[in-house]
Amino acid sequence: MRVFGAEPPAFLLELIDAMTERGRALVGWRPSAGPVTAPDLSQLGELILSRRGEASGVVLARSLVEAYAIASPEERIAFLKVLAERFGPEPAEVEAAFLAWKQGKPGSVEALHKASEPRRQELFRRINMSPGGTRALVKMREDLLAAMRENPDLNAVNADFQHLLSSWFNRGFLSLRQIDWNTPASILEKVIRYEAVHQIRNWDDLRNRLEPTDRRCYAFFHPQLVDEPLIFVEVGLTRTIPDAIAPLLDLERKPIAAEDANTAVFYSISNTQRGLAGVSFGNFLIKQVVELLKAELPGIQTFVTLSPVPGFSKWLAQHKAAGHLSREQQSALALVDQPGWHNDVTSSNTVNEVLLPIAAQYFLEAKDKAGRPIDPVARFHLGNGARLERLNPMGDVSDSGLRQSYGLMVNYLYALDEIERNHEAFAERGAIASPDALRRLSSNT
Repeated sequence: MRVFGAEPPAFLLELIDAMTERGRALVGWRPSAGPVTAPDLSQLGELILSRRGEASGVVLARSLVEAYAIASPEERIAFLKVLAERFGPEPAEVEAAFLAWKQGKPGSVEALHKASEPRRQELFRRINMSPGGTRALVKMREDLLAAMRENPDLNAVNADFQHLLSSWFNRGFLSLRQIDWNTPASILEKVIRYEAVHQIRNWDDLRNRLEPTDRRCYAFFHPQLVDEPLIFVEVGLTRTIPDAIAPLLDLERKPIAAEDANTAVFYSISNTQRGLAGVSFGNFLIKQVVELLKAELPGIQTFVTLSPVPGFSKWLAQHKAAGHLSREQQSALALVDQPGWHNDVTSSNTVNEVLLPIAAQYFLEAKDKAGRPIDPVARFHLGNGARLERLNPMGDVSDSGLRQSYGLMVNYLYALDEIERNHEAFAERGAIASPDALRRLSSNT
């Protein structure tokens, strides 16, 4: 396995373990073998914040991590609510610091900033010091995100998590590794499990994506999660820009020599940690992989994706319900309700003749409430400076592809001399870089 970045020194974990054992003797607290309640967890949190010694702090943090791990889902949610209600800023300290600031006292700005920080942020920082603390906090935020659907009062806790995790998972702390067929099986199993775009059916399927000379896979890792890929990208090296996923994944295909390729295709990007939602490092991954491939294989001149369109069929159903489709369009699209329509040339041609102009409109005009492109994959790549290059009907005729986009896939082109300009135009004005042919197609709806 090729590693781009330093690994954490092993002695650090040994040192923390030694401190923890000494701390247990000082504190004398362990999670009980019985049920763990939210008051147990919140009491531990208060104890952690009250301690000044490092040894006792580490053992208490580790105890909270262990206690949270064995708590029931209901008790975990109750604890998260306690974090929202009782671990915010101290009102009296905020008020005193605010009055000092109004009076113009020296250092009052810094004091106000410190007083207004929620206590739970310091609690999270101390938990992060314990062995397994980082992993536990990521899991805790995963629980939080699920609970927020019915508990919007947890938004403040989420904001604190995102603030800290964005710092701890800063690109500077991540190492880039190439995952290949010689990577430890424990990591390969997670690649199979976490693959979110094109399911890896078995070990032969995985081997087909990692071992051939014209395949690559890269992932970001964090020093505290050395066996957990945070995000990984699968790359195919080809001679042309592909318009369908099946040939790339075909177990019977004949690989080409990497030196003969002129195109690198990013055909799957998978985030693995739901607890890190909103912590963006996918853009760094693509850009760094581009630099690595350029250095290794100078003959590769084209960098492109073959991307799914996960929300298209849902949007089209809403578009139809809103009365935006003509009778002719509705009649043609009704063919998708017939089993096997995609295998019939006449039916598929009829559907795609109507579908492609609507798809162009979807990408170029459909916006969410924030005025951004409604498609999440488009937001990601356009925000990174890619160009919406080509629509590919029947690009993915798997059950998933037909269900989410009627088989439609799309190429985003990373033209290296245009990336910065495209990014700035998209960030400043929401401008979408695309060929004139796609814009004309959109006008045909």
